[in-house]
Amino acid sequence: MRRAGTPLLCLLLCSCAGAPPSTPVADTRPLKVKLIAFNDFHGNLEAPHATIRAPADGLDPDRTDRDVSVPAGGLDRFATMVKTLAARNPNHAIVSSGDMIGATPLVSALFLDEPTIEAMNLIGVDFNSVGNHEFDRGVAELRRKQTGGCERYVVSLEPCRSGHRFEGARFQYLAANVVDRSTGQPIFPAYGIKAFEGVKIGFIGLTLKGTDQIVDPTGIASVEFRDEASTINASAASLRSQGVNTIVVLIHEGGYSQARLNEKTCPGLTGDILPILDRLDRSVDVVASAHTHQPYVCTYRSFLLTSAASYGRLVTDIDLEIDRSTGRVTRKAAVNRVVASEAYGEYSVQAGYPLLEPDAELARHVGAYVAKVAPFANRKVGIAQVSLSNREDASGQSPLGSILADADLDATRGLGARFALLNPGSVRASIDNGPDGAVTYGSLFRTQPFGNNLITMTLSGAQIKATLEQQWSVSRQQPQILQVSAGFSYAYDPSRPLGDRVIAETIRIDGEQVTPDRPYRVTVNSFLASGGDGFTVLLEGRGRVTGIIDVDAAEAYFTTRSPMVAPAPGRITKRGG
Repeated sequence: MRRAGTPLLCLLLCSCAGAPPSTPVADTRPLKVKLIAFNDFHGNLEAPHATIRAPADGLDPDRTDRDVSVPAGGLDRFATMVKTLAARNPNHAIVSSGDMIGATPLVSALFLDEPTIEAMNLIGVDFNSVGNHEFDRGVAELRRKQTGGCERYVVSLEPCRSGHRFEGARFQYLAANVVDRSTGQPIFPAYGIKAFEGVKIGFIGLTLKGTDQIVDPTGIASVEFRDEASTINASAASLRSQGVNTIVVLIHEGGYSQARLNEKTCPGLTGDILPILDRLDRSVDVVASAHTHQPYVCTYRSFLLTSAASYGRLVTDIDLEIDRSTGRVTRKAAVNRVVASEAYGEYSVQAGYPLLEPDAELARHVGAYVAKVAPFANRKVGIAQVSLSNREDASGQSPLGSILADADLDATRGLGARFALLNPGSVRASIDNGPDGAVTYGSLFRTQPFGNNLITMTLSGAQIKATLEQQWSVSRQQPQILQVSAGFSYAYDPSRPLGDRVIAETIRIDGEQVTPDRPYRVTVNSFLASGGDGFTVLLEGRGRVTGIIDVDAAEAYFTTRSPMVAPAPGRITKRGG
């Protein structure tokens, strides 16, 4: 009977020629959009042998049960996590808040990070804001990452070394506050727009204004880094004028929180992100932050603030509900999802954090580059009796930092060097020696991936003290304590006034007190020699001589001094507060 009645009904309806057309009923349901965010990946294609502190057995973070260290990371499982989340909602965007490349392991760095860009193309990333490490090899090389090609802009490494043409990023780099000095325009778009069922979302991408203080100045002379909050607000106004009322900021700046993983508040939140957030227009909905390698998810003012730690150990799963008529967010929530990886060393797979099935396509991609880099990475350079940590003690020293400073000094004694200074940011990772104590070139490269030359120069005793005073600055919350070589020692008191925290009479070289007007030869890396990390006094150094690359100095030192042991602390003494 239903089939017989249908033609008659159609005939009756079709005969009503004079009836006005029906008006479509507006969809009043909120539009649901998923954002899949990460940051500070740093080319960690292989599992980085790093952990994430997380509630035991995957328990609710509001409970007081103990936390455990979960081995995490690895591109093949990272890709599975991202693709799994993407499959839950066709309305999604995959975004990164910078430092996708730079300071990378050998498997990516040997090929100028082309393997990482290719991997992110396969995953389907939409937007990546520039971070400070995107500029490690200069603006011209960064532009090549976007556009592709085999033009050579780096002296020490060859592009397209893998044997095929590099096609560039299929995702869009964003650089709202990085302006070409000659044109006054951003070197990449300030923002990108993605539409879902007619509703537009704007993504503003930028890096920290202080990038020029933490990147080799020679590669970024053509650009200017502008104020973050002013740039975001101007971009947000531009987006609103185009009818974009959902605004996401991908910023390579961050904070520090005492929160447990996925705690929905950020207790004790500090950091350079806060003054930026305090000045942001309230039209911003989400701020996906970065740079500090911290995990947090919370609301600050009206903004959903997130960060996914680093190295692909976490993925931030963000859900938005948007009013279709206004394009404005009505609900937002986020959770950091752990990308659990295989056990290593003393760290075991944890209940509640199951291993995801590796993505086959990405596993093949990584495997191909691992095979290419193996002859370099697996070469044994020495023996270490213990794992050499880059974790700093209360005074600011780390065992590995001290050893690497010793290596720099040893490599430049022939140039008259009396001591060496090393910025802590160049000691990127601890060295995990193998079961037989073997230290490989790959592990050395992982901790010193920048390819900085050693520069030996002459400073007066007064300039040495002034350099040490620059470890503290009003522009940063945490001091940058330089790692120092054996034979050099001093004491400082952080409770003393800025500019006079180093106790002059304690500065000694081989037991002899340093005097203000006497010249001394010192070795630093080329980053510091160019005034990097704000150590501008080093620009005054005279009689500069360029030596070998830092990782080569480390290799020579490990080869001749093995078996290595952790040096005794005490080169730097912290007094008072």
